Amino acid sequence: MGMDINTGALRKNAFRVTKRRGITASRVRIPGGRMDAKLLGEIQKIAELYGDGTVHITSRQGFEILGIPFENIDKVNEALQPLIDELDINQEKRNKGYSAAGTRNITACIGNTVCPYACYNTTEFAKKIEKEIFPHNLHFKVALTGCPNDCAKVRMHDFGIQGMTMPQLDKSRCVSCGACERVCRKRSVKAITMVNNKPEHNLEKCIGCGLCVVNCPMRAWTRSEKKYYKLVIMGRTGKKNPRLGEDFLKWADEENIIKIIKNTYAYVTEYIAKDAPGGKEHIGYIVDRTGMEEFKKWAMKDVHLDSETIEYDSIYWKGPKY
Repeated sequence: MGMDINTGALRKNAFRVTKRRGITASRVRIPGGRMDAKLLGEIQKIAELYGDGTVHITSRQGFEILGIPFENIDKVNEALQPLIDELDINQEKRNKGYSAAGTRNITACIGNTVCPYACYNTTEFAKKIEKEIFPHNLHFKVALTGCPNDCAKVRMHDFGIQGMTMPQLDKSRCVSCGACERVCRKRSVKAITMVNNKPEHNLEKCIGCGLCVVNCPMRAWTRSEKKYYKLVIMGRTGKKNPRLGEDFLKWADEENIIKIIKNTYAYVTEYIAKDAPGGKEHIGYIVDRTGMEEFKKWAMKDVHLDSETIEYDSIYWKGPKY
């Protein structure tokens, strides 16, 4: 028989209400899904000392330490401090664990430190966003993927960030082999055509995947020095009206994406349903209610888009309606 506890405070502290009375589980936050391997030993210690010795790897790239009696919560929070310090996670009070759980762990694919297709360092950007938006009680889901392959399934999140590159062609290195045209036609969007035996690139059509760069045998194609991103918004899973996120910005930059995410916290604070269960409502439902123009009025405050950034005005989300 466990002791009684305030379940709202429990959840806010990133502990779960479980099926077993008096037993909880601690959700360990790993921004970008990457950490030093030595921290696995810390997680193991907590699981064996204060839990039931088992750990669940969550769908959001964190760890859930299972089977923790309520009376061990304070000890778990103290034991989590080395992980919080190492991962540089913002918190209100030391040795008290996580200060909020509403804004979920920011997930990311492995990025360009490993994957040849990725256009940027996803972990680095995930950590930058984390520092700006956590801790917060509002229910936000953010995910990053290195390229339009979308291995991280970012279109199922409130904010999905896809890496892009603006391919640069050095015509003096090109030998007219057509490898770029073939790969773009077969595996991407046909943004390259051969004209007089030389590749012509249609920037309007291009999704910035970088396949031409990866597949050019002469290294005539290179990635742009500047990092670009596509921002997709208001995707969600869930029992009621799941849907994929739709394109909002193309050829966007990091700073404006962070501004838009931060601005959305003010928008949600203003418009979240007063009777939202547990104070939680998917942002897409709020946008549906207020209209896209009202969302943009808040989200785009003090946002000055670069000249090459394309903003999509009309967005229509598709998916089952219940």
